[in-house]
Amino acid sequence: MDGIDVANGVVGAVLGMVFAVLFQQPLQDAWYRLRRRSRSAIRTMRRREESEAAWRTFSLGPLQTSALIVEGDGESPVPPETIYVQVLEDEVRLPPDMAGWRDEIAEESERLRAEGRTPLWNGPRYAVESFDMSRTALDERPEVHLRLRPTDYYTFLAAQQLDRRLPDGATPRSRHLDPDAPLTAPAFLQCSFAVNVAVVTADDMLVVSRRSDRVRMAPGVWNSSVNEGLSRHIDSSGRSAPDLHAAARRGMREELSLEPHEYSLDLLAFVLDTDKRHWSAHFHAKLKELSGENLRTRMSRGVADRWEHQAIDYVPFRPTTVVKYMLRPDRIHRWAPLAPALFHLSLVHAYSRTHVERAEAQVLRRL
Repeated sequence: MDGIDVANGVVGAVLGMVFAVLFQQPLQDAWYRLRRRSRSAIRTMRRREESEAAWRTFSLGPLQTSALIVEGDGESPVPPETIYVQVLEDEVRLPPDMAGWRDEIAEESERLRAEGRTPLWNGPRYAVESFDMSRTALDERPEVHLRLRPTDYYTFLAAQQLDRRLPDGATPRSRHLDPDAPLTAPAFLQCSFAVNVAVVTADDMLVVSRRSDRVRMAPGVWNSSVNEGLSRHIDSSGRSAPDLHAAARRGMREELSLEPHEYSLDLLAFVLDTDKRHWSAHFHAKLKELSGENLRTRMSRGVADRWEHQAIDYVPFRPTTVVKYMLRPDRIHRWAPLAPALFHLSLVHAYSRTHVERAEAQVLRRL
């Protein structure tokens, strides 16, 4: 019997080895495939159950911004006659626990003046009370209702301290802003409405400006061709509401020495910087006759607000070239938040969304 047991043991061992050689790897492979498919199925089920906000800020591959395109797609300009701007009478007031921040800024300005240095300019501005969108009844064109309140630059600077601690430990951002409702915010935190213009020369060169190191907000970053904040003193004659197209033309004249007859001007979109609560009307301007070299020559003869820019790039206005430029290592982290969305919309306006998105996808695949 002992011999039989030994023989059986040997046969069993041999059969086990044969089985392992023939079937172990296929079984392991099958088990691996089953586990992988199970994990994939679980991930798919989770993705189906997830929800995300309808509002997402503009991004382009690794280029992430806080620019939320609220109205407009670039292809169809927003007609001037469908924009309604109302200015309310009561001036914006900061909450009591933030009012002292404005006093600090005023004191800093007086100290600079006493030292013989340039004080902080406290110009009259507008705060955004509300922004509403709808469509016209017959042709469904966009219709925009913008309500503004009077404010000033000192209040704007105080309100920009969104992450400064209040006496109770909260911040203006945590107390007053809901990340799930980006279009809802108190007017005192929205003391900025500007026009941003992408200027393209007659020989198809995109003008890209770099903000001066002397400016208080976002010094040294690369920005739109023209950036101009609405001014209660300049952009509103008498008690009338400001005209956004007129403000854009003022910026073109002050920053690039361009007159209205020298370009076409289209309003492409309304955009919100959700991080700093800056509102913007995004414009596209196409020069009729002036080339990039002509514009350089024009600006060499004098510009009203030359101090606002420290450098200007001229970029061939083609989708692939502009996208590569925006994603350059020395640019990608040095953009003003609203500029990349502006350039994307301008490309769409000139070339169509399909063409631009195809070019963007090709560039991103090659990164």
